Amino acid sequence: MPNYNPHIDKVLQMLRDMYPGVKPSLNFSNPYEILVATILSAQSTDKQVNKVTPAVFRDFPTVYDMANTTPEILYPYVKSCGFKSKANNLVMAARKIVEQFGGEVPRTHEELMTLSGVGLKTADVVLSHAFGVPAIAVDTHVFRVSNRLKIADANTVEKTREQLMENIPMEEWSSMHLKIIHHGRELCKARNPLCSSCALQDICPHYFKNKGEN
Repeated sequence: MPNYNPHIDKVLQMLRDMYPGVKPSLNFSNPYEILVATILSAQSTDKQVNKVTPAVFRDFPTVYDMANTTPEILYPYVKSCGFKSKANNLVMAARKIVEQFGGEVPRTHEELMTLSGVGLKTADVVLSHAFGVPAIAVDTHVFRVSNRLKIADANTVEKTREQLMENIPMEEWSSMHLKIIHHGRELCKARNPLCSSCALQDICPHYFKNKGEN
């Protein structure tokens, strides 16, 4: 059972009410595709990744196709998503999946994080979206929104993740992660958050802190 806190309970209920049917914003149809898309999304946007992946999935439709290509061939497909290292990570990850995991995307944090380009956040996303494993991936939106709303109170991604796992029911880890991300993209923006349009304004510590300083 999560730690009971009236403020956190109220915030979570309001997020449930505000975003009842939110879905992942990355386009994918299987574990391999969500792994590729999530690796590409690092320091990029899901919107940009979704522009790139149709051609990637068309020409490299399986992990075996990805393993058999080279970073040099792949890079033109993904260069608009940022660093050249992403092409290398995708190819190296695919080769390891083929060589060590029988061509199947791993289903544990420990195994996923042995793949090139996969850290804790990417592992959480893959486990949650591909395999239905409860997980809270803390990206920049989740970190910002959670600490503004004080459903976490931490200065690192790791501590924020730990506190969210304590404060949110396990069966809602994956769905609440998506709701928090959506709230961060739509209203609780990094710069100039749209507080006047936010139903959480009346219970948001960040709003009252800024209001008091102005």
